[in-house]
Amino acid sequence: MTKNDRKIEPFWEKESVLKDEEMFSRLGPSRGSMLFLGRYTLKEVMAVLARKSFFREAKKKNLWPIKYRMDSSDYPVQRFLIYWEEENPDRMIVDLKIKEAEVRFAAPGSHGYRLPPQHCLLFEWLTLQNPRLSFDDRHPPLPGQSKPGLSLSKKILEIFLHLGRLIEIDALVAFPAYFHNALLFSRYFQFVDPLKQGEIKAIRKQFSHVPFRQLAWAVHLGCLRDEDGRVYEWQAQEQVVPLTQPLKNYLESRIYREISKHVEKTAVFSLDWDLFQQKCRQQGILY
Repeated sequence: MTKNDRKIEPFWEKESVLKDEEMFSRLGPSRGSMLFLGRYTLKEVMAVLARKSFFREAKKKNLWPIKYRMDSSDYPVQRFLIYWEEENPDRMIVDLKIKEAEVRFAAPGSHGYRLPPQHCLLFEWLTLQNPRLSFDDRHPPLPGQSKPGLSLSKKILEIFLHLGRLIEIDALVAFPAYFHNALLFSRYFQFVDPLKQGEIKAIRKQFSHVPFRQLAWAVHLGCLRDEDGRVYEWQAQEQVVPLTQPLKNYLESRIYREISKHVEKTAVFSLDWDLFQQKCRQQGILY
């Protein structure tokens, strides 16, 4: 690097001039834990965020300047963090744990469908939050939240869809830690298991009159019950965005659609409102 090179403005200060097809494409598929997914430099990653207007949105929300860090100590799992102004947990904007792996989904086989192993990007953890905002009585937190959301989930998904197509993976895979995560992800993701897909749809349909945050807390506090009176306990399963035809064919197959639709129509749930109000008071949650 020459002295003149050092005078160039930092690459994240302006929108990247690279075209979409050039994003994440200047390095070959060499492996290495110091590179994002063993392929890409942090400079390339940040250039893509700039190109996809992530930094522009951060500036609009007064989350500028930013700091970023990648932790590859558990490679192939990598943790990518973005902070506002300084590397402080209270100023975290993005916390992503991701890895690339071959996945053999169990659900298709259990329902009589043959699906080969899938090459996937697995989101083991994803937090998007605005450290400048705080919760109030009108906007209480969702279970597990310490800060309000960032409202950039669609933009982040677009970035990883773009990346996934470049490296020719079969799917993006998420493991929603909470029930409300599954509902939010369902705008873009679909459960691999049609039983789970139908279950989530049934719950949201039967309680469409219940505000989203209330339903999230009702499930989290153990106030939702199945038709046998048992507490509905959230169990995380794989949600996917398919990028290649074999997985798309499975999710569009007759057997998947029939199972999912049957559960959606027949599953019955009830909500114990008295217990919900009692537990809300105990937790200091105002509804």
